[in-house]
Parts: sequence; structure tokens; C-alpha cells
Amino acid sequence: MKIALSQQNYIIGNFEYNFDKIQKDILKAVEQKTELIVFPELAVCGYPPRDFLEFPDFINKCLNSIDKVREMTSTHDIAVIIGSPTINPVPEGKDLFNSAYFIYQGEIKYQAHKALLPTYDIFDEYRYFEPVTDFKVIEFKGIKLAITVCEDIWNIGNENPLYTVCPMDELSKQDPHLMINISASPFDYTHKEDRYEIILKNVERYKIPMIYVNSVGTQTEVIFDGGSIVMNEKGGIHSELPYFKESLQIIDSNDLYGDNTPTVQKSNPDKYELIHDALVLGIRDYFGKLGFTKAILGLSGGIDSALTLALAAEALGPENVLSVLMPSQYSSDHSVNDSVQMCKNLGSPHKIISIEDPNNAFLQLLKPHFESIPFNVAEENIQARCRGLILMALSNKLGHIVLNTSNKSEAAVGYGTLYGDMCGGLSVIGDVYKIEVYELSRYINRNKEIIPVNIIEKAPSAELRPNQFDSDSLPPYEELDVILYEYIENRQGPKEIIAKGYDPKMVQRILRLVNRSEYKRYQTPPMIRISRKAFGMGRRLPIVAKYLG
Repeated sequence: MKIALSQQNYIIGNFEYNFDKIQKDILKAVEQKTELIVFPELAVCGYPPRDFLEFPDFINKCLNSIDKVREMTSTHDIAVIIGSPTINPVPEGKDLFNSAYFIYQGEIKYQAHKALLPTYDIFDEYRYFEPVTDFKVIEFKGIKLAITVCEDIWNIGNENPLYTVCPMDELSKQDPHLMINISASPFDYTHKEDRYEIILKNVERYKIPMIYVNSVGTQTEVIFDGGSIVMNEKGGIHSELPYFKESLQIIDSNDLYGDNTPTVQKSNPDKYELIHDALVLGIRDYFGKLGFTKAILGLSGGIDSALTLALAAEALGPENVLSVLMPSQYSSDHSVNDSVQMCKNLGSPHKIISIEDPNNAFLQLLKPHFESIPFNVAEENIQARCRGLILMALSNKLGHIVLNTSNKSEAAVGYGTLYGDMCGGLSVIGDVYKIEVYELSRYINRNKEIIPVNIIEKAPSAELRPNQFDSDSLPPYEELDVILYEYIENRQGPKEIIAKGYDPKMVQRILRLVNRSEYKRYQTPPMIRISRKAFGMGRRLPIVAKYLG
């Protein structure tokens, strides 16, 4: 049987756009005499729709799209597996199921509802969906299909303590010939391997092939990387669709059985290649799906803004990214020169607007009210807010979207100014630690110098006072980032981190800074997620709390 995998990039709630994509791939598959086409989880509406699922009109539009697919199968000889919400007819429980529809010959032949509803990190599915407790294999053209939805394959043999059932254990009792899983599996730079291992474990446990179809594209801060996989019954990769790109691939199910099935090598991209491609897609989709075309950012001569510019120029085109250099009396000549050189390297426009006059005007205005208190962070923040005001003014006037350039290390410890350098419509590198910023910048320069080497090599500084360096306020990033990683990604408390040999005073200080900065992060733009624990929708901590003081 010829089966098509349709890996597509949807827009949440744009039903006409999504159906147009679905329809085009169905027709392409029909042209090649394909008998079955498989689309990702919640394909008709996009994933994650979140509280849109509480709107009856939204659900009706999902069902209307399913009806259009059903009509297509009445005029074309092809079956379709596609994800959509389904209304739960039972009054008890949640109103909806997260379902995989099997549609053929103008009829909905079967609905495989999702059993395992993730409610952790960015996921909140139990808020909306009812888990299913019965499982059925469906037969199509002599092949018995075990259809599951995303998380349903992640509880091999009931090993996951979050769940009480393993859907494939139940489905395997009905002797299926082929597993089909439709997914919207979010990207992080470690998840590709996790995903491959879980597919392999399923194949090895049940001794049958798997077709795994994943979404691609960015929905605000969450990235879906595609990488759909077809694995034969021996655990070899028959097909691997591209990462971060749409793709339609047709396979023959006969090639998934036996000792001599054709296989390909598993792709093994570098960590920074993955992060780079994810961030470029994140910027491109955020702008494209919202109808924006041009970006603006403050280019300081530092590595964070330089990396942000390089990524944005690749995503949107260098001519569509305006850099604004805003030197003060504390800015070094090389900061301006390095920034100008980078814009020349890219062929990207720039403006130079000094903040010295507006900064001095604010200082004079506030001098009687500062009550002779010596120069401190208040004056430094005025400079940052002058820059933020200029960027936002240009954004309003020119229609450009401000890109925030803060990195994860800074966001973690609050090393930034609200309504100043923390402003913007999208945080590009807010999930990239400072030491990763350096590695990613070197990756950007792998073929030619885009980011001037001096920007990469010089000591980081906010340049808000004479001879200022980040190390005046923070531990060295090599030490800071490993402690932040233990606390944020690994969720280790102070005792556990100290037990690993880190200085107790430094650990207490860093963790206290992280917790006390929560109020700042609540007011920052969405950060593109590339790690397994990013600030934003997947990390929910109270602002008013006393943990660590």
C-alpha cells in the first residue's frame, strides 16, 4: 500500500489556510495513486490552540474542515488520517477528545482518541480533553492499523508514572500490522534523539513498523521541527523527512517488512545547527504568520545583538532588518565601528542616533528629585530606557517589530532593564545561554565572517558607566550558566547543586537572583523555545514567593 506522510506548517485558527494546505497534499497524493495520506495532530486547527478550544465556533470550524476532507474522499480514491478536536458525546468528563480521524469513501470510518494527555511544561491538554480508555485497531485494504496520537507512544510498557495505561500494549493485543502516530511534538535541541529512541522502543517491543508524522513550524514561542520518521519492523529508518521544512513523502508499506528493507542513515545534526535552524524558523514564522515583514533592533556592538541581527537577517532578508546604533558618552569607539562593519557584512541598513542629549535631559529633569543620591543603577537604566523609547518610537512610525536581544543568562538573573533593553515584540535568544551565544555566533561564522571577530572576542559589557563589564555584577558566564542549567533545566535545588561541588555562597546568590527576577520575566516578550525548559508558557513560577528569599 502506498502511504503519504504530509509534514505541514499550520497557522492556529486559520482554517481556510490550513485546509488549503491539506487539500493540496491530498491532491498530490492522489496524482501518485496513493491509497492513504497521514497528517499531523490537530492539523485542521493547528497546535496548540489552547483556550480557542473553549469557543464553540472554533470547534464548529474544525468539524467543517473535517467535512471538507470527507467530501474529498468521496470524489477521490484515497483514505485520510488527520488530527482534529472531537466533541465528547458523554456529559461526564471534558467536552472534547483530541482525535485522529480515519476518513474514506466520504465517511468517517473511525476516530482514534488520544489516551495520554500531557500536562507538563508547555502542555496543558487535560485542561481541554478527555482521555480515552478503549482502543481499537482498524483494518484498511488488508492491513490492520494501530493509530495513536503523539504522547500515546511515550509510555512503553507503563514505564511513565504520569500514566496508568500504555495504548500500544492494548492495541497490540489485536495483532496490528502497522503503527501510525500523528504528532505535534515540540522542538528542543535534545528532543530529536528522545523521539528517535521512543519510536525505536515501540518498534522493538511490538515487532511492527511505525509511521510517525510530526508538524513543522512555529506557534509563537513553540517550534515544531518536523523530522517525521518511517521505521521498518527491524528498527531501521526507511525514511526521515527534513527538519524545519514542509515535506510530502510517499512510501510503500511493503518496504517495511523483511530482512532486506531499504534504509537510510539517521541524520545527526550538530546542536548549534539545530538551534540556528530553529531560531531562524521561529523568527520567520512569527513575522510571516502575523503579517509583519520588517524588524528593528538596537545594535550595541555586543555579541547578543550581533547574533540577533545575523539570525533575523537570514530569516527575513538583511534588507528587512534595521539596526539602530545608540551610543552614549560611555560607548567605546569599537562598539560603533564593529556594529557598522557587521551591517556592511550583511548588506543591512542602519541608523546612528546618539542618546547623549536625551539622557542628559532626563538627568537634569530628575536631578532635583534624586535628592543628591550618588550615581547608581537608576542613571544606568535611564540610558537603557532612552534606547528602548527610540526603538519603540521608530517601530510605531515605520511599522517595524522590535526584536529583543537579551540572552537566557541575563533573563534568568534579571540583568536587564524593564522598558529598556528588555522591550520588544519577540525575544530571539531569550532561551540561549551566554556561553551558547558564543558557540552559536561561531557557527554563524562557519563559512565567512558575518559577526566581526572583535565582537566575539571582547569582554561583554553593557557600557552604561565607565569601564563597565558584565563580570562586575555577575560571576563569569562559564560558572553562572552551569548553575543556572542545574536550577532551570534540571530543577535542582540549592542543596543538590552545592553537593555537586559549587560554591555555596555563589549558588545561593544566583538562585536568589533568578527567583527575585520573576516579575521582570512576566513582562518580557515571548522567547523562542529551543531548550527543554524555557522561560515562558512552560515554566510557571509565582512572582510573590519566599523560596530562597
